[in-house]
Amino acid sequence: MAKPLFDPQQLPVDAIAGEPPLPAAMLAPDALRAHFARAPYFEGEPGDAAFVRRPDPTPAAVLIPLVRRAEGLAVLLTRRTAHLSAHAGQISFPGGRTEDFDASPVDTALRETEEEVGLHRRYIEVLGVLPDYLTGTGFRVTPVAGLVTPPFELNPDANEVDEVFEVPLAFLMDGAHHQRLSFELPEGGRRAFYAMPYGDYFIWGATAGMLRNLFHFLRA
Repeated sequence: MAKPLFDPQQLPVDAIAGEPPLPAAMLAPDALRAHFARAPYFEGEPGDAAFVRRPDPTPAAVLIPLVRRAEGLAVLLTRRTAHLSAHAGQISFPGGRTEDFDASPVDTALRETEEEVGLHRRYIEVLGVLPDYLTGTGFRVTPVAGLVTPPFELNPDANEVDEVFEVPLAFLMDGAHHQRLSFELPEGGRRAFYAMPYGDYFIWGATAGMLRNLFHFLRA
């Protein structure tokens, strides 16, 4: 397994995005349904398109699981195991690469979610999709947003998932929590990315970028 070029948690914060938090009313299930149905245009984060060396990135999809809790929606996330070949040990959405038998990115996201964390699709109401996000590791990821209704049981795949946890959606939909960081590339130049630290969890890279796009989308 290739070692990362840097430890993102040791980098200085270049800037805070700083946009005001989204009002609680905008983060309610009915408001989200209406917003995804309207599907407004928005300017999203570019992802790592400039750093993708392959002309044909591997298609993949992830689920942004929005769990209905009494105190408000929460985003279900995973910490990947340390031995994986891509994004080892990082905070991620459940998901993975598209297989030939998948009917759509939605099908990929739901199948991978069940395989990774044991969350069956019968608990998930798909709201819609966000624009594809290119990762520096060569994936073209389609984020699929879905409401998840408890009670449900999880059965994480111990080979892929080290931990499953939740973060309040309201925390993530606040620009004051969106840090901008960067690092020097070995070949010259700088590469920038977002991070959204929450307690002991350091959410960064593609996952933070896709959350940032959800933020842009809901503000549009």
